[in-house]
Amino acid sequence: MTEKVGNVILNYDYYKDDGKMYNEGDEVEDKILETVKTTDDYSEVLSNDDRWPILYQLSKQRENIIEPLDINKNDNVLEVGSGMGALTGAIARRCKKVDCIELSKRRSLANAYRNKNFDNIEIFVGNFQDIEINKKYDVVTLIGVLEYACYYIKGDKPFDLFLKKISDCLKPGGKLYVAIENKLGLKYFAGCCEDHLGRPFAGIEGYENTDMVKTFSKSQLEKLILKNGFKSTYFYYPFPDYKLPVEIYSDDYFPEDMSYIPTLVNYDNYRLVCFDESKVYKSLAKSEELKMLSNSFLVEAIK
Repeated sequence: MTEKVGNVILNYDYYKDDGKMYNEGDEVEDKILETVKTTDDYSEVLSNDDRWPILYQLSKQRENIIEPLDINKNDNVLEVGSGMGALTGAIARRCKKVDCIELSKRRSLANAYRNKNFDNIEIFVGNFQDIEINKKYDVVTLIGVLEYACYYIKGDKPFDLFLKKISDCLKPGGKLYVAIENKLGLKYFAGCCEDHLGRPFAGIEGYENTDMVKTFSKSQLEKLILKNGFKSTYFYYPFPDYKLPVEIYSDDYFPEDMSYIPTLVNYDNYRLVCFDESKVYKSLAKSEELKMLSNSFLVEAIK
């Protein structure tokens, strides 16, 4: 079964009830859906509602993470975990076709309404593991998705299985882009709460007492990707993080001065203040250590 919102196709062939899967809360997600249905200008909502989900879902700054991606006008792109479409339009502007996969019907509708003028978007609503993918893509994106593999991949090694399935979706030489928090990010040592669990030092201490959400250090993430269908990686470093990036550096370039990078980036969580991160940025500028302490990563992986 399919539905059209403007030019966007919603495919419900694999959809099952959302159940109790992850969301930002019914009231705030309903507000976001109503907003994108009724206006293309989100500035008033962003000015009057300071809740984190509003900022995260509606801020134009989200699109900065797409800038380094090597996406061409003839490419077919698969966006896994497309959410409410904050990045879908930015991807669609640069490629031939973008297929989205999103578990939530409400989020998929929000995506469709905000990007209704694009004629190259199809949204498959359902669990990634259940959806039959018969084509090969030039690019696959996992932006803030890999860490949740345990929620929708069944098996003893969900992260490995997820990446292997992603690799199977790509053409030879195709590119995967993964954006994810660094569990050894500087902000976590400085006292920010781990983004998913909401308590300080949870990732640094190895995610004790939970097996549902997991992020990785730089070397752990690289090893995970390379053993599951990919031949090489290239790291980018979004600052302050991949969610609302101000600057994005790479393995080839770090600036001399990073004193202007925001450090108050715990968003909707409380935080401890163990030290001044801006002084660490200054003392470690252009160093390899700062790459390992980046709050998050954007990784390009080649099949």
